[in-house]
Amino acid sequence: MKGGHDLGGQKGLGPINPEPEAQEPVFHAQWERRVFALTLATGMLGKWNIDESRHARERQDPLAYLNNSYYENWLTGLETLLLEKGLVDAGELSQASPGANNQAHASLSVPSPQQAEKFLFTGSSSLMPTQEEPGFRVGDRVTVRKMEASGHTRAPGYAQGASGVVSALLGCHSYPDTNAAGVHEGKPLYTVAFRGQDLWGAYAKNSEVFIDLWEPYLIPAQS
Repeated sequence: MKGGHDLGGQKGLGPINPEPEAQEPVFHAQWERRVFALTLATGMLGKWNIDESRHARERQDPLAYLNNSYYENWLTGLETLLLEKGLVDAGELSQASPGANNQAHASLSVPSPQQAEKFLFTGSSSLMPTQEEPGFRVGDRVTVRKMEASGHTRAPGYAQGASGVVSALLGCHSYPDTNAAGVHEGKPLYTVAFRGQDLWGAYAKNSEVFIDLWEPYLIPAQS
């Protein structure tokens, strides 16, 4: 999906002036800490996966995405999911309080603090078993498909249409494009090396970029 979130390599956005990492606080305000905690806590209910969460943030109006801060976009995505999954209704969300007779989700499995801590520190792998043979090998030259679909994708816009060389095969991993729609399947994942000049023109000729890309994003490069 191309939208306000796909900013890599875009022109006209001005210089990047990040805070030095050693000086930047983890959160700039207390409400950011709360949004982060709410996102993790509700994610543990098992009603959506990480790709659905990302896609919920991406689906907002592009101008709103650009005007929002990082955690404002997280909050927008969370509100979207809470409404779509029926965990709250519009009235509850606007009043920031649960309904008096809301028993619809009394059976939800809410993790204990100990279980939540275990989830956070152990996580889970996206590696999946497969009998499918990868379509490309290390050293193959490939081109990233140009995609206009409205769904979620992890193929950055600046790489679409560009050609590079497969530098590593990473195994079969959960495919984010279908995972965002609730279909959990695996596809071969590759690291592809691109010359800077093939992404951004001659002025970037002294750089090289490595991007992890799933097989459906790739086609053999024209010789």
